[in-house]
Amino acid sequence: MDNIERRDKEMAYISDGAVMAQQAECRKILQRLNFMDRSDFAGIAEVVKELLGKSEGAFINPPFYCDYGSHIEVGKNFFANYNCTIIDVAKVKIGDNCQMAPNVAIYAAGHPIYPSTRNSLYEYGKEITIGDNVWIGGNTVICPGVHIGDNVVIGAGSVVTKDIPDWCVAAGNPCRVIRPITEADKRKLFKDEEIDDEAWADIVGRGFVY
Repeated sequence: MDNIERRDKEMAYISDGAVMAQQAECRKILQRLNFMDRSDFAGIAEVVKELLGKSEGAFINPPFYCDYGSHIEVGKNFFANYNCTIIDVAKVKIGDNCQMAPNVAIYAAGHPIYPSTRNSLYEYGKEITIGDNVWIGGNTVICPGVHIGDNVVIGAGSVVTKDIPDWCVAAGNPCRVIRPITEADKRKLFKDEEIDDEAWADIVGRGFVY
């Protein structure tokens, strides 16, 4: 097998010339994205679509960094805020309606632990999946092989090293489940503050409460 095949099978591989040629194509797109007029929202959205391929309503606030782009699969209405990094050596699959705060880092890449083995330049990738309706707080790090369920909030500053189940708030280093998300959270805004009546009526009127 060549190193591209080895990489895509999540085996040990070396970033040789063929691998780096794929990364070079991605960097050409990132160069355009990261130096665009920040007020050209439509233009940014078009470049994001070119970078990620199939996407519906995806938007990324530059700067954004990744290795391939084509290994990132996002659902509807994906949003990543400033300075997001996705090291997509392996697949990174993200569901519908996911939001990422600034400085989120998703690392699907890793290296051998033993120093001399690591110095051989072999590395690996392990797939990361994130479900639907997930909000990831600022400065969160998601490590290789992690699976995050649907309807999850990851607190700011978390380091996610293990899988997180559906319908929960999780936070910390290492990230762990803090509590479930329940019906009592529907109108919550910040801590014990509730969404005001005018905004709540709009949310209900537009069918977002079910």
